[in-house]
Amino acid sequence: MRVAVTGGTGFVGSHAVEALVQTGARVRLLARDAEKVRNVLGVRGVEVEDVRIVDMRDAEGSRSALKGCDAVLHAAALVEIGLRSDAQAANAEGNRNILGAACELGLDPIVYISSVAALFPPRGPIMRPSDPIGELTSSYGRSKTEGERYARELQEAGQPVTIVYPAGVYGPDDPGLGAGARGLRDRLRFGWPLSTGGNACIDVRDLATLLARSMEAGRGPRRYMAGGHFLPWAEEADLCEELTGRRVRRIRASPAMLHRAGALVDWLQKHIPGFDYPLTKEAAHFVTDSVACDSSETLRDLGIVFRPSAETLGDAIRWLVRAGHLNPRYAGRLGTEPGSQA
Repeated sequence: MRVAVTGGTGFVGSHAVEALVQTGARVRLLARDAEKVRNVLGVRGVEVEDVRIVDMRDAEGSRSALKGCDAVLHAAALVEIGLRSDAQAANAEGNRNILGAACELGLDPIVYISSVAALFPPRGPIMRPSDPIGELTSSYGRSKTEGERYARELQEAGQPVTIVYPAGVYGPDDPGLGAGARGLRDRLRFGWPLSTGGNACIDVRDLATLLARSMEAGRGPRRYMAGGHFLPWAEEADLCEELTGRRVRRIRASPAMLHRAGALVDWLQKHIPGFDYPLTKEAAHFVTDSVACDSSETLRDLGIVFRPSAETLGDAIRWLVRAGHLNPRYAGRLGTEPGSQA
């Protein structure tokens, strides 16, 4: 099977490319920068000779790059929650170009990486892939809900679109230091919010295996939750203390307090050029309102077993130190292991 992959130089995409190659799939990368392909995948020892230079916002270029492929994994997305983000335009246009062209060309399956963000806020104590589309207001949030709406329209029309909903993605080897890695780094440095909610966390290597096993033709429209394990904030803080052997700071904050702080950050971003801070009002709702995800059908259908959170977070912390993103003192004993420092 020849599989076209967008976003193959990103965190999830690069791990997925490695998993696909290991299954024997022939991978064609749709990328904007050939040098970045060599840098990201070369370090991992993954060779992909079929690389097409294209921007997913280029409709004709995207369609041409998909010709000759059997299936597609659409992993490309601009992930940015700030108010000034261009994510909505870039992601929405790219989704329609890639998914639409794949349907026209008869690719099967068409695997689209959505997000639990597309289903936010939760409608109950557990999130499921059958949940209605969410109501996020940030540029990134709107881009995910628009992409989700289009993917579901294609499913309703009978197209072989598989939608995958990852929760927070963690683990080693993140080429771009994404939101999950930055959040873990900052919690280790500044402390854990002791509020409602928690962290639904999937290991990037488990997600890559899930995506590779989704590449099966003839199964029609499907939806897979990839929620990993859910840890309330206090339990994640306990686990990281156990892993690092050092006490972490814990910050007690009510949901209302965090929401007000996020609203203030939103105001500052609008009125102060260059002001940037991750706790927007929408991000505060993710912190306080996140719940567990029901991935039971995914596990049964694809034969996936999520590795323990201790392994995922431990490997992520080791990598943050090794890559120079985290001062070893914040990693405790994980920062002093042989080979842990850059």
